[in-house]
Amino acid sequence: MNNLDLSSEREITARAINSFAHTHDARLRFLLQTLVGHLHQFASEVELSEAEWLQAIQFLTATGQKCDDVVRQEFILLSDVLGLSMLVDAIEHRSGVEATQSTVFGPFYIAGMPERKYAENMALIPGSASLITGYVRDAAGNPLPGAILDVWQTAENGQYSGQDVAQPHGNLRGRYRTDEQGRYAIRSVVPVSYPIPTDGPVGDLLQASGRHPWRPAHLHFMLDAPGHRRLVTHLFNDDDPYIDSDAVFGVKDSLRVVYEPRFASDPLAEQFDIGTDFHIATFDFVLEATA
Repeated sequence: MNNLDLSSEREITARAINSFAHTHDARLRFLLQTLVGHLHQFASEVELSEAEWLQAIQFLTATGQKCDDVVRQEFILLSDVLGLSMLVDAIEHRSGVEATQSTVFGPFYIAGMPERKYAENMALIPGSASLITGYVRDAAGNPLPGAILDVWQTAENGQYSGQDVAQPHGNLRGRYRTDEQGRYAIRSVVPVSYPIPTDGPVGDLLQASGRHPWRPAHLHFMLDAPGHRRLVTHLFNDDDPYIDSDAVFGVKDSLRVVYEPRFASDPLAEQFDIGTDFHIATFDFVLEATA
């Protein structure tokens, strides 16, 4: 009979770590054993009580229950507000290649959105008109024709289509492609700052810790081009009041853009059939080649 003293905290941790010693996948074995070691170290360091651990379990249970199969992913939201999403992003992009910086994916992406033509308006409801233009290039400066830009943003009420059932399907979402010169053009509305959802466990966490839930105004991008690494990023409104206190730590200075006001008489308004006063932002994306 094994007479090990299980009242010893170190022995409990050692036994838990060793229980995964025969995991066949070496990477999985490393992840599990390291995770258990850090979790046990945390519990010992803070002298975690049974009541506190039960509360944590209830919080995680509620987080899972708040998720759905369409647009609500509370665990991504939790990862975001803990800064873990941005840490993993930083680890994943250590290459040092001169390419556009990435940022968090966020919990509100929907696959299969409409294929849109060059400069098509993806705003299906009224808003402050915008035009976003630029190039997609490789690290050597060569244009990438046919690159896909999967784009999404909130409406002026601060909600995404899918999240807000009153918005038409595909509103402020779409898949664009660069032309033969690597240029893209997107008609939309000027992004607005908005609070992340606070009606779930993550909202309770922010309230308990005295943190605000606001994200600075931004436009989401996911870019793909053959032979190049997928880029997930945002473009942030440079003058947004939350630019320095993003609730999910996603802002990078290189991703800030200025939306310049233009009148309906501007030649670009005629070129892109805008027909009203608008704001324009320009940004050139650089994609990293795959190995």
